[in-house]
Amino acid sequence: MMGMNPRQMKKLMRQMGIKMEELEGVEEVIIRLENKEIILKDPVITIITAQGEKSYQIVPGKEEVRAVVRVSEEDIKLVMEQAGVDYDTAKKALEEAEGDLAEAIIKLTGG
Repeated sequence: MMGMNPRQMKKLMRQMGIKMEELEGVEEVIIRLENKEIILKDPVITIITAQGEKSYQIVPGKEEVRAVVRVSEEDIKLVMEQAGVDYDTAKKALEEAEGDLAEAIIKLTGG
């Protein structure tokens, strides 16, 4: 298939029942893993349909990796009680402290 022009390639793919289309207007794709997220900014996404099955080909523009800190409800409640703050404030402090209870409480109490 080397040296085949794009028009011939499309015709051959159509004969084999393979359809390709580009997904327009995609701003980002997020891949969530256990302890991190991979954010693909301004990706080019091609949907390939062959024999009724869809596949997505993703070519990222830029890639960003973020660590994800998971905090338990129990930890959030403890920080709320100790620091005298609401749920959202306690959760945010724990996330910023990467789950460290003492650091979150000290930050919120100014101690």
